[in-house]
Amino acid sequence: MNKLKFISDDDFKNHVAETIKHYDECLKSYDVKKFNNNIIDPIKLIFDKNIYNSSWQEIIKSEIFRQRDKSNNNSIGYFHQKIFQYIKNCIVPKSGWDVIFQKSDGIEIPNCGKVKTVYVEMKNKHNTMNSAASAKTYMKMQHQLLSDDDCACFLVEIIAKKSQNITWNISLDGQRQKHKFIRRVSIDEFYKLVTGEEDSFYQMCMRLPSIIEDVIKNSTSFNIPKDTVFDELKIKERLSFELSLYMLAFESYIGFQK
Repeated sequence: MNKLKFISDDDFKNHVAETIKHYDECLKSYDVKKFNNNIIDPIKLIFDKNIYNSSWQEIIKSEIFRQRDKSNNNSIGYFHQKIFQYIKNCIVPKSGWDVIFQKSDGIEIPNCGKVKTVYVEMKNKHNTMNSAASAKTYMKMQHQLLSDDDCACFLVEIIAKKSQNITWNISLDGQRQKHKFIRRVSIDEFYKLVTGEEDSFYQMCMRLPSIIEDVIKNSTSFNIPKDTVFDELKIKERLSFELSLYMLAFESYIGFQK
């Protein structure tokens, strides 16, 4: 994949390296203590093993992956937000908004006209905000429009239902609210607006795998975790594997104390 025009390879590599650093806690090896840090659900794991016809090794590996994946969301949020600090006309403030996009000659909002500034709240998925969080975000945007009459506010969604740049309609106190400069925008449309290139998000996605591979290959601090959970549970005392799992969660429960 050719180099990107809107971000240099050096900046892209630096950003990917910083994102990988945010994986630091997830990259630590799992032993039984870490595995059970928030107390696993052994009954669910036993159902999963039998219903999916998996081995215990596969089930334990899958549960460790699930726990790591839950923590990884913040790292990916960092990636999507902080990359804009390397892109022209964008700043990533320490607080307030996720991204602020400004152009002195104006930013063309589809079917709305031009504004000088776009304030961005970024969400990973279209369905991650409940109604209270959506209302709070929308009112924040309303307040910004009252403070700045030459701006628009975007809810930028990484995983949207479809590619879009539309008016955000919402219900507040039982009444439908909308404003042409408060918008829901998929990440590809935001990249297009910021970079001026139609498929710039696609270009970034295509370039990303080789950048990650290059960063990891040339890193001296990146370590592949070596998990010991399965082996520890397998040899723990003289218990069956199922009972070893039960004891992680139910050690003090009646019957298990024996």
